[in-house]
Amino acid sequence: MGIATAAVYADQDRDAPHVRDADVAVALAGRSAAETYLDVEKLIAAARRVGADAVHPGYGFLAENAGFARAVIEAGLTWVGPSPESIAAMGDKIEAKRLVAQAGVPMLPGQELDGVSPDGLTRAAAAIGLPVLIKAAGGGGGRRHADRARGGHAARGGGVGAAGGRGGLRR
Repeated sequence: MGIATAAVYADQDRDAPHVRDADVAVALAGRSAAETYLDVEKLIAAARRVGADAVHPGYGFLAENAGFARAVIEAGLTWVGPSPESIAAMGDKIEAKRLVAQAGVPMLPGQELDGVSPDGLTRAAAAIGLPVLIKAAGGGGGRRHADRARGGHAARGGGVGAAGGRGGLRR
């Protein structure tokens, strides 16, 4: 394609394949991910330093961060990825489900939950059938409970509860 590539790296990743394969690499000062790969200002400064036209976020870290996408665009660089609006919509599982349903994508049966109680979760699971998958709307892992909706509520500490009680139940 004839496109020169630039990579950023934290010190501990200086020999990583993405660094070796890039035409130019920029070291990010710092010891932690928060001080390097998650520092939007450092990333944009690195892009400017090498004269980049565009930024591809790679995978993980800020790849699914709408704020990073906006910052890249506001810096006058081309964002190579979904729009910030799409990233934000896909980050909320309830909104994402609405969008794909509007597009005609077949959906699993499910029920939105807002403020989950053990009895409410049991009723929702009975309505759609077991087994169920409990997902927090704003992220977090799902938890499968083949035969105990009440147990699912008790084990949800990092899921629906951490998302402020917004989530969904899927069969």
